[in-house]
Order: sequence, then C-alpha cells, then structure tokens
Amino acid sequence: MAMQLSPKVAIVTGSGQGLGADIARGLAGQGARVAVLDLNGARAQAVAAELGAAALAIEADITDDVQVASAVGLTLERFGRIDILVNCACSYADRGLASSRDEWLAALNVNLVSAALCAQQVAPHLPRGGVIVNIGSVGGKFGAAGRLLYPASKAALMQLTRSLAATLAPQGVRAVTVSPAWTWGPSVEQMAGGDRAKADAIGAHLHPLGRVGHGAEVAAAVAFVCSDAASWVTGCDLPVDGGYSMTGPDQGQSPRAWFERLGSEA
Repeated sequence: MAMQLSPKVAIVTGSGQGLGADIARGLAGQGARVAVLDLNGARAQAVAAELGAAALAIEADITDDVQVASAVGLTLERFGRIDILVNCACSYADRGLASSRDEWLAALNVNLVSAALCAQQVAPHLPRGGVIVNIGSVGGKFGAAGRLLYPASKAALMQLTRSLAATLAPQGVRAVTVSPAWTWGPSVEQMAGGDRAKADAIGAHLHPLGRVGHGAEVAAAVAFVCSDAASWVTGCDLPVDGGYSMTGPDQGQSPRAWFERLGSEA
C-alpha cells in the first residue's frame, strides 16, 4: 500500500520552520493539503507559499483556545475536511531544577496541554481513518542531566497518545507518537555553528547509524503513519532515531553537553 495521502487534509502545528516545516513538506509531497500553523505568521506564509495552492498559512498561538478554534474553522472553510493533526509545536526552554513554577506551566502548556486541546478541537471533525500524530522525542525516554521540563513533557505526550488512541478507537481514529533523536534543524544547527559535518561527527557517538537525522526522514515516518498503509497502527511510539533509543548511550547528558565536550574534536 502506498503512502498516497490525497485528498486528505492535515493541520501541522509549529510548521513555520525546522521539523514542523519538513513534516508539512513531506505530507504535501504525498498529496495531502496542509494547514501550516505557526505562532509566526510570516514563517507560516513562507512555508505555505513554497507548498503552493494545496497549503494554507495560519498564524495562531496554540495556547489560546480561541485561536485554535479559529484555525480549525479556517481549515474547514478552505478545504472542507480535516483528516490529520500533527502536534509538532514545542518549547525547548528548560532550566532544569532551577525552573520556576511559571516556567514549568509555560512549557507544559505548549508541549502537552496544547497538544491535548488541539486534539480535543480537531477530533470531532476526523473521519474514520483519521490520525493524530504527536511528535515525541528520545528526550522523553531517558534521564537528562540538567533538564526536567522538556523530558517530562515529552514523556507525558507519549502517555497522551496512548490515551487518545484508546479514547478515539471506537471512532475509527488512530493516534501515534513519532519520536526523533537529534535531527538537523534550528536547535542542532545552532549548537553545531551551522556545520553539518560537525553535528554528524558528534551525533555518531550517540546514534548507531553514525549521524544526526534529516527532517525529511522524520517527515517520511509521519507520512507513513498518516497513510492507509498504517491503518492497523495505533497507540504506539515509532522511533525515528538512528538507533538511539536502542542503546541510550548519552550517559545522561544533553546534546549541548556533548557539543561542548567534543566540539573541538570534530
């Protein structure tokens, strides 16, 4: 069975840049029409313009329920249906044990609560065969020295996926987590100083396949999960991580710690 997604319609949150934009491109490349939703309207417009007439740019803050409802309404008005929700928007802010209550609540609001409430607003419109994809992370599977907010939110997101899958199964709707490891994008690019070879050399210490990932590789996994080829797949996590979670060899250190330790050797 092919991953052809036409005439399905997807909403991808946080798709104005980085991995979210790669996922929007990947879904569009398989024939889906895509609502490119981002807090930054200019970024959303740029990605939608790249994708052409099959895309709709929406500027929205996913922590605002009114704006989420408006985004859902705009998508239905433009395309007449919604088949796929990809919760990709994410906050990486994390001061670990020093984080304040407000910082905890802000991070969880973006990474967990907003994903749940986007699902709440989209689910009534999903047909049988509809899919909710939550973008997880290897960060939600292991302890991470100096980081608490991001790992906790990603671990909770995987549990949200399982509960959504159980809740929506009678409706014929699936829910799946796709969890990347280090993937070339704004965060890793910044730590590597824009040097992809350096990122791959450092990433090789942690990923058995010997490099960091490409956003397009994660996008291909998301497209598979959203397709009829995955019609018997729900409630699980799909690692797209070059073998990272197979071994978990990061020694409890964050990517930044490894870049600082090994950056001069790459």
